[in-house]
Amino acid sequence: MQLLSLKLNNFRNYADVDVTFSSGVNIFLGPNAQGKTNLLEAIYVLALTRSHRTRLDKDLIGWGGKEAIVSGVIQRAYGDVPLSLAFTSKGKKARMNHLDQAKLAQYIGQMNVILFAPEDLELVKGSPQIRRHFIDREFSQMSPKYLFVANQYRMVLRQRNQYLKQLSTKQATDELFLDVLTEQLVTYGSELILRRIKLLTQLAAAAKPIHAAITENQEVLEIKYMSQVDDSSLQSQETIQAALNQRFEKIKAREIFMGTTLIGPQRDDLQFLVNDHDVATFGSQGQQRTTALAVKLAEIDLMKAETGEYPILLLDDVLSELDASRQTHLLTAMQDKVQTFITTPSLSDVAKQLIKEPKIFNVKAGQLIDDNQ
Repeated sequence: MQLLSLKLNNFRNYADVDVTFSSGVNIFLGPNAQGKTNLLEAIYVLALTRSHRTRLDKDLIGWGGKEAIVSGVIQRAYGDVPLSLAFTSKGKKARMNHLDQAKLAQYIGQMNVILFAPEDLELVKGSPQIRRHFIDREFSQMSPKYLFVANQYRMVLRQRNQYLKQLSTKQATDELFLDVLTEQLVTYGSELILRRIKLLTQLAAAAKPIHAAITENQEVLEIKYMSQVDDSSLQSQETIQAALNQRFEKIKAREIFMGTTLIGPQRDDLQFLVNDHDVATFGSQGQQRTTALAVKLAEIDLMKAETGEYPILLLDDVLSELDASRQTHLLTAMQDKVQTFITTPSLSDVAKQLIKEPKIFNVKAGQLIDDNQ
């Protein structure tokens, strides 16, 4: 999979951009605060219909404008696919093959990207919410079924929380409707947990040898799914359903009193173990960064296995956060495998030595200059 071209109209600080890319490594080079990250954000938005930097689509619209348009052409194994997204104050509209898409879920997955930015180092030591967001974002790209189940779960969860709040404030009294919502939540929640475990098991298997190579076989990485359901119940959808039903029955009165759902995959977490120790708590900063890097590199092969094509790799100023050894592993792993986009204020000696024939764009104040022309 490759992004052949990108067009931006009134996106962030880019008034009008029309650019074509190399199938290998593309580098956006220039000082900070010139718009390098905005370019990677545009590619990310084109893939996932939303930004990784803001929840507000209006933030993507250039100053004083009413609309932002991001469009591009991706090359898939079966042919070229034009994609387009328009953002206005009233919402967003997605088009694929020049046809409007009624549902964004039908659009997501056409273009798969993996983003690695300095904040991704928080994947290991950050909050559980960061890790849940990570697995939902990445697994939704890999599996349309996962995306569907996750969306259905979130919809029922919102309905259940709203009704619990009504029960807690005596605006509603019918607990039978709560039982109906609980049944739906358990059905989708058990399938979501099971799909997470399946994909996470594959991700862990791919990350383990990568981590071992980076640490010269001195460390062993394990990734565990931390659920409120006992490990013994995480065997099938039926056993997970039974465990969730039992938990919900026990805390029903408490949930009504609190006015919110207290258990489920929306509260689960990941744990990263290095040599049997929790790296978030006991690991050094170097170990935490190595773990994050191994997981990100493992995603490349997992996405290839699940979708049949390699994703597009986005590296947002991450080289400056890695030492020479980790830079070497990252740059070696991506060479001749995935189309890559890198933002950086300057190229390190390691990057200059390892990156083969990069296409370099100089970025200044929302302007792109192709250094290869």
